[in-house]
Amino acid sequence: MMMIYFDNSATTQPWPSVLKTFTAVSEQYFGNPSSLHPQGARAQRLLDQARSQTADLLGVDKKEVVFTSGATEANVLALTGAAEAYQNRGNHIVTSAVEHPSVLETLKELERKGWEITYVSPDTEGNIHVSQIEKEIRHDTVLVSLMYINNEIGSIYPVEEIGKMLRTHPSVLYHVDYVQGAGKIPLDMYESGIDYLTISGHKFHSVKGIGALIVRNGRNLHPLFHGGGQEGKKRSGTENTAGAAAMARALRLSLEEAAVGNDKLRRWNARIEKVLRDYRGVTINSPVSRAPHILNFSLNGMKPEIIVQALASFEIFVSTTSACASKAGEESHVLKAMNLPGNRAAEAVRLSFSYDTKEEEIESFIEAWDEVYASLIGRRESVL
Repeated sequence: MMMIYFDNSATTQPWPSVLKTFTAVSEQYFGNPSSLHPQGARAQRLLDQARSQTADLLGVDKKEVVFTSGATEANVLALTGAAEAYQNRGNHIVTSAVEHPSVLETLKELERKGWEITYVSPDTEGNIHVSQIEKEIRHDTVLVSLMYINNEIGSIYPVEEIGKMLRTHPSVLYHVDYVQGAGKIPLDMYESGIDYLTISGHKFHSVKGIGALIVRNGRNLHPLFHGGGQEGKKRSGTENTAGAAAMARALRLSLEEAAVGNDKLRRWNARIEKVLRDYRGVTINSPVSRAPHILNFSLNGMKPEIIVQALASFEIFVSTTSACASKAGEESHVLKAMNLPGNRAAEAVRLSFSYDTKEEEIESFIEAWDEVYASLIGRRESVL
């Protein structure tokens, strides 16, 4: 029985060539980039190369790339760093109620420090509109923070249009969580008026422990860490040279796959949706217009953990809410914010694909789902 991994929004399997890069750099360029000796200088040159490659692939200036340990650190750095650097402008931030926990929990901490946070809710389709954000902008608004692609339901938010709207509010800074879009769906940081952009390597087949915050030239940021002043004095600590090199390679390979890969994922996503809709009690939670790699659904009256375990018996691995919340057994804050009828927020199952996903895996899932559904519905009705 082959393993079918449909939890790629949580993390992806590192590609072999990416692991090869990580291992080779770890073995051969292990010096501290801040050291003056030749081994340190070699590590610094490779780090600079990884920074330049990452910048070119994202269409930004290499000086704007700040390497971090991942998306959580990058999001916290963007929100806390911008809030502290620009607190003279006001104490108000606008965001959505469906952001990743690393954003929402950081904003809760800022609330405890006296900041006022406005949370915009999506409609029942999971969409957020420019007018909703614009309506909440005030004279003391310092920052707007919004994800590009929702990690649970795959909604694509209008970050470009919001950026254009914010041009009429030049004092308001703009942070975008690009974690689910990087390597998949292009985003022009400059055209979109974005000041801070978050990416995470392990979401596009790199290793864990490496990410980046892109900080637009001229934008200030109060650092979280103090020490040696690495990363342009924005993020102290010895740099992860091997991780940076691996992430740059993974990003390039992902973007090369995107043109053909996204078309395949859209077809397969739509195929599974069509099949699921034929089963009584199944409701699709993802919007019609969504990212190609995410599909979210609920089965009425069935706990998602039971579905996850039933599929796991077929070596098919899916998830419930975001990976950060699933272990806690929490209902989906995203679906709850959508104000959906019934108990769908507590019954959500997420399928998330990658460019490694194969058509035979889609067909195997469909066959397994038929057995899982019959078993679960039969068990439920026998209890009733």
